[in-house]
Amino acid sequence: MSGEYDIVIAGGGLAGISLACALAPGGARMAVIEATPPKSDRPPSFDDRAIALAHGSRRIFEAIGLWKNIAGTATPIQKIHVSERGRFGFTHLDATEEGVPALGYVATARDLGQALLESFSTTGIDYYSPARLVDFDNQDDSVVMEIESGEGKRQISAKLLVAADGGQSQIRQRLGIDVRRWEYGHTAVVSNVLAGKPHANIAYERFTPDGPLAFLPMTDNRFGVVLTVPTEEHEAILALDDASFIALLQERFGYRCGRFTRAGRRSAYPLSLVTAKESVRKRVALLGNAAHTLHPISGQGFNLGLRDVAVLADVVAHSLAEGRDPGALETLKSYADARQSDHRNMALITDGLARLFSNPLGFVTFGRNIGLLAADLLPGIRHQIARHAMGLKDAHARLSRGLPVDRA
Repeated sequence: MSGEYDIVIAGGGLAGISLACALAPGGARMAVIEATPPKSDRPPSFDDRAIALAHGSRRIFEAIGLWKNIAGTATPIQKIHVSERGRFGFTHLDATEEGVPALGYVATARDLGQALLESFSTTGIDYYSPARLVDFDNQDDSVVMEIESGEGKRQISAKLLVAADGGQSQIRQRLGIDVRRWEYGHTAVVSNVLAGKPHANIAYERFTPDGPLAFLPMTDNRFGVVLTVPTEEHEAILALDDASFIALLQERFGYRCGRFTRAGRRSAYPLSLVTAKESVRKRVALLGNAAHTLHPISGQGFNLGLRDVAVLADVVAHSLAEGRDPGALETLKSYADARQSDHRNMALITDGLARLFSNPLGFVTFGRNIGLLAADLLPGIRHQIARHAMGLKDAHARLSRGLPVDRA
């Protein structure tokens, strides 16, 4: 491991490893720092957490060369059904109508992580894991970093430091970058259930007075479940036995998919909207959750981060190909400018939906159900909703168009 790099990625999660794989063909000197060692030796589990991948994310992974490792374990979403419990409004999206093989896919975090790490292991990129970034200093021509691992502390440097270290990003905090934060007062309870009828590759988003409920089709006729509840109730729901938890889901979702017969382990996380007021500083770029955390109402969180990957890979690869400094502020500003619209739009859409469907006023309830029906009856509106859901509205980067970054 040389210690001197063009790019260091702090955070070896899904976004960080995706960026590393995207840039690998360009020959840049790169390293990834990850605090948690990989756990690829654990067998698959019923409890594995589901991640929704938009059609646009498949296109990005195909361009990087990763999709072939993901496809075998990803469940396609052929239709999305949206409704409000006890109301007349509903709408649907259909892959056939949009002319795509699937609107999106559902993969477990474990399968997705293993697929990315398998590809990453062939790149020759230096991998510090388990290790953590202890300190860093932005200098004129490089970022000097101190990292700590089981072998002690060492110093490395890079032209560009990418902060892919999650929603509680230590790099973002160390730089003093402020965030806009809104706490929803709700918590997402995440689990898996086994459906009593074939799920037919349909994803469901159901709005209830207690919060939205999402069912994502998975392998073996399972659904990945995201149940939104008032925060003061989440501990009681986590404490339910499986039969009681299943009864709660049936009461809120109904029997469209038969009787659920098995529930997986449950986990919970509080819901908030967090957006960084700046996504770049000199020699530092924020990526994925370090720059934004969304309400999970439309399953766009990871997909938004992957579009960050596509644009940052474009910007960095282009600067390196032209012999320019990838960490120069003018270079990174082009990344920030390109991502501003998508970040703003997705924050507005997810926040707006969360607020709209939590409003109990009668005229609001009636209006949103009319809106759902209008979307279902008018193909033009439905098509625009589908393009947002598939992650195609701001797909301008080469990877987002299915083109690798290392070719003209």
